[in-house]
Amino acid sequence: MFGVHGAGSRRGRAAAGCVALALAVLTGCGGGSGGERADGGGKPGRSAASRPAATPAPAGGLTEAQLSAVAFADGERVGEFTASDYTLDGPLGDAYTATPAVCQPLVSLAGDVSGHEPTAQVQRKVDKPEEMLGVTVDVTLRSYGDDEAAQVMKSLGAAGRECAGGLTEERAIARATYEKVEPATLPAFAREADEAQAYRFTVLDVKGKLKLYEYLTVVRSGSTTLAFRGEILGTTDIGGIPEAVTAAQWKKFRAGQA
Repeated sequence: MFGVHGAGSRRGRAAAGCVALALAVLTGCGGGSGGERADGGGKPGRSAASRPAATPAPAGGLTEAQLSAVAFADGERVGEFTASDYTLDGPLGDAYTATPAVCQPLVSLAGDVSGHEPTAQVQRKVDKPEEMLGVTVDVTLRSYGDDEAAQVMKSLGAAGRECAGGLTEERAIARATYEKVEPATLPAFAREADEAQAYRFTVLDVKGKLKLYEYLTVVRSGSTTLAFRGEILGTTDIGGIPEAVTAAQWKKFRAGQA
């Protein structure tokens, strides 16, 4: 999922970042405002009992075609951003791993330690194409069978708690050190979902001196998870996933379930 990616995204655009002078130092060539707090007073996410039930998904979850129908379309305008398909094989972060292993869901839900594999997935990139160093959001919709989506969220919550003091992300040719994992602000629409969690990551550059910031928001509706991973190439803290992106995707998803 996290879903923590393709060209121009948090890890897939690393090649371009490595060419861009000091960006090689920042990336290591490896790769909102408002709403409610994800911790609710110390714990990420909120219980399903505190929110109205979402529209149930068909048995076995949504198909790839159904997910595509409710995901952003290639070239679709999303506020100031533009959505696009990945030109290669989706977010490269899906192939990354974490140490300790319990932290894996924070790196990529595709390799979730719970062992629950999605039955279908669709991935999109949302950014401002004209801004090479601007904010990029990886958007991943995944469908699961039975109650597996809930189990994935449970693993994510455990990772958020147990890896608060940091973790190591194992990349293809490098490692990224997460210094800190903190609860972040949930988007306002999260109360409509069955579950929602949001995190802020403080990531050290390869020299261990500069701090970079990434954000992850995951929302579950029935057997579907919607994951948003946001970053910027540089030391600027973007303050969270742009709610214009998360809210627009949620609205489109819900409209397709009506």
